[in-house]
Amino acid sequence: MNFQEFLQYVPKLIEARLPAFDAHIKMAPIERLESLKNINIDKKPRIAAVMMLFYPKNDTVHLVLIVRNSYEGIHSAQIAFPGGKYELEDENFAETALRETHEEVGIHPEKIEIIKPFTELYIPPSNFMVYPFLGISKEELVFVAQASEVANIIELPLTVFLHDALVVDTILSTSYADNINIPAFKIEDHIVWGATAMMMSELKEVLREVLG
Repeated sequence: MNFQEFLQYVPKLIEARLPAFDAHIKMAPIERLESLKNINIDKKPRIAAVMMLFYPKNDTVHLVLIVRNSYEGIHSAQIAFPGGKYELEDENFAETALRETHEEVGIHPEKIEIIKPFTELYIPPSNFMVYPFLGISKEELVFVAQASEVANIIELPLTVFLHDALVVDTILSTSYADNINIPAFKIEDHIVWGATAMMMSELKEVLREVLG
């Protein structure tokens, strides 16, 4: 889609209803459904925020994702949106998403317009509550990966993101189960599953509703 055409839909995106849980469960492992329905607030989850950032590349709409570095941890080498942990100096969760996007992929907050928050999502294995934000940059971007955290940057065309063929079933071993069937997005050679896939599911449904 032409980026200028996409911008014409922004008012409708702002007003769009969020499908929330109904969209999340479509890309959730079966083993996660119960924990998604019954969030235990006594666990006092840590807070994080991520940026679902659209921008023009060669005059067409793209969405940025990152490939996390490999490390000793639950989210090692996973595909994610730019983002990270809330810090006390952040005024709000939107500022967290902007700050972390700047740190991870080098895009200054002044270049990003936050359109709206999406539905927060609890991640049981790491005990994080993640707040996603839809953002738009109206200029072509040059990404600079943070070497300590980001192994690679994926620039995903909107037309590819909306294609049904991107959704697959795959067998994975996770931090909580071995060899389980998981719905996922297959992007290039990467499998996107778990929380990121669930947030992408809500984003995709909203876009399809608005763009027609």
